[in-house]
Amino acid sequence: LKNKNVSMLNLRYFLLIAALALIVCSFGQRPAFDLTFTAVNNSSHIRLDSMKVMNLSTVGDTMLYWPDTVLTLNYQVGIGELNNGTENLQLFQNYPNPVYDQTTVTLYVPQKGNVSIMIYDIHGRRVISTEKELESGYHSFRLVPGNMEVLFFTAYFKATFRTVKIFAPRSNTGFATSLEYTGSSTIKPPFKRIRAARNFSFNLNDTLLYIGYAGSNQSAIPDSPDTNDTYCFQFATNIPCPGIPTVTYEGHVYNTIQINNQCWLKENLKIGIMISVAREMSNNGIIEKYCYDNNLIKCDTFGGLYQWNEAMQYSTTQGLRGICPPDWHVPTDLEWKILEGMADSWYRIGDPEWNIAFHWRGFDAGEKLKSENGWDDQGNGTNLYGFLAYPAGCRIYSGGFIFLGSRAHYWSSTVTANGSIWARILGYDHTNVNRDSHHEENGFSIRCLRDNSTE
Repeated sequence: LKNKNVSMLNLRYFLLIAALALIVCSFGQRPAFDLTFTAVNNSSHIRLDSMKVMNLSTVGDTMLYWPDTVLTLNYQVGIGELNNGTENLQLFQNYPNPVYDQTTVTLYVPQKGNVSIMIYDIHGRRVISTEKELESGYHSFRLVPGNMEVLFFTAYFKATFRTVKIFAPRSNTGFATSLEYTGSSTIKPPFKRIRAARNFSFNLNDTLLYIGYAGSNQSAIPDSPDTNDTYCFQFATNIPCPGIPTVTYEGHVYNTIQINNQCWLKENLKIGIMISVAREMSNNGIIEKYCYDNNLIKCDTFGGLYQWNEAMQYSTTQGLRGICPPDWHVPTDLEWKILEGMADSWYRIGDPEWNIAFHWRGFDAGEKLKSENGWDDQGNGTNLYGFLAYPAGCRIYSGGFIFLGSRAHYWSSTVTANGSIWARILGYDHTNVNRDSHHEENGFSIRCLRDNSTE
């Protein structure tokens, strides 16, 4: 009995030292982020079929497939995963992850012997402790997390331990936390997500694009993560933005439109004091606008036309509010690409087609974004998503107006490598969309995007 007590004390001491070592190691490593994905259609939860995560900074991607809806960047599965030889104890990440009601954890035992299993909560309290004699091979356990959101599953065998972190954000089944042995196998379980996450390169400040798929529909969220986060894909389209049907700003009322994860103003911005087309806008504390033909009625119908610096309020930082209402901003070049990919029926979100510059790209995104009337020569659109792009024309940088009825020009907030500005053009004679760089002294339309509408 004395030897057994000493052995248990030694085991606890070993586990404490090992846990401290893991903590120290974690501080010496780059942070590991758990990115969790879910989806809604308006306010109703729906199931994601799959998710694609693209690193736009390093040009790489990885896929997740339901029920696996968590991506761990710089994934660490415990010391056991550093050595994949079959002469050591191995512990594999649970599946599915995250956990909804129950999950399976599999371990490999190199030879017959007693394996101790301990489960701890996020505060380090031991929830389950058990020991079982296992034959050589793979063994599976069914874990019910109960109301625990985070658990640590530790296996100990012949002075070797392995630990995995288990994420159960929405479990709370009403049952107590429990563990059940479900059997053995001679075949290694195929945990593809761990391999995919390892091959996915990520550095802090990288821009990621998350693309969610539900049936034939897709939605997208761009972000640069630096901590654990949960993202909700919105799949509702052609409805007012939930909770924000209209926006009143500087005496004008704007409708809103939800297009998957993007919440847009449905009309072009029209705020400001009209100035002559012959004048340049200036940083004088007064928002100025051009109205086609120097006619205020045209601004009421089509919105104002703004030089880029005026629209950005003389900042070059993309994604800023500029002259948009509070909590809204001038969309970035990437956010325009996402809109195009959501609208197009051939080239989807994240397709290299949208990176093409100085060219009409895509198949029918322009047709689906254009209004159903007002375009020259029957070049109307279907307005499938409610974006309601009217052919407002533009003010050219040398002075003068052109293209009313035939073109819609929209600024992005992104500066090109040569110092000009990325913009979008829709045309009466094109079903697709032009991405081109333009001189900042042109006068284009501004369509505002809701802040964090893609998160």
